[in-house]
Amino acid sequence: MDVILFGPPGAGKGTQAAGVSEALGIPHVATGDIFRRHLRDGTELGELARRYMDAGQLVPDDVVVRIVATRLEEDDARGGVLFDGFPRTVAQAEKLADWLHEHGRRIDAVIDLDLADEVIVARLGGRRTCLSCGATYHVVANPPASEGVCDRCGGEVVQRDDDREETIRARLETYHRETAPVLAWLKDHARVHTVDAAQGIDQVRADILAALASDS
Repeated sequence: MDVILFGPPGAGKGTQAAGVSEALGIPHVATGDIFRRHLRDGTELGELARRYMDAGQLVPDDVVVRIVATRLEEDDARGGVLFDGFPRTVAQAEKLADWLHEHGRRIDAVIDLDLADEVIVARLGGRRTCLSCGATYHVVANPPASEGVCDRCGGEVVQRDDDREETIRARLETYHRETAPVLAWLKDHARVHTVDAAQGIDQVRADILAALASDS
């Protein structure tokens, strides 16, 4: 079963991916991990991507899909995967669908984690991170026992630049402009299930698995 976990930054894709992939018995595929491996290992595709990145250019969609496809060809991924944060453009979605079709596979289902922008801003804007050990907190949901001090190591807990409101809103603007149109394309080519991502983590996971069970 090939499943796409879709949604804006802060909707909880990374949080849900591990549990959902384990429940489905398929690997979690995140493009960032695959790219880092190719760059680290100096593969032909990794070096090709690096040339674009070093020039300050976006890696072309066909190269992105070719890199992702190397993961899909591995033994543990031949029976399906859970895509996290991919595809990011309509062109990537089209090329992914073509690759799957050529290999006797298809996009079996899409989980759209739906969350309002203001909720995302509050969720990500309240995040705090320890500079020493990387532990994460939230000013409302999970604050450190002492403000600004990490419970784990005593390091300084701060708000990262990525978690400032203006940065979050810029990321959301990019998402709505460049990535959200992918969902419209997917709705014409696969079964799309919308899940309310404002619920608790366990309930969101239960809704995802119930939606996928209805497809089997």
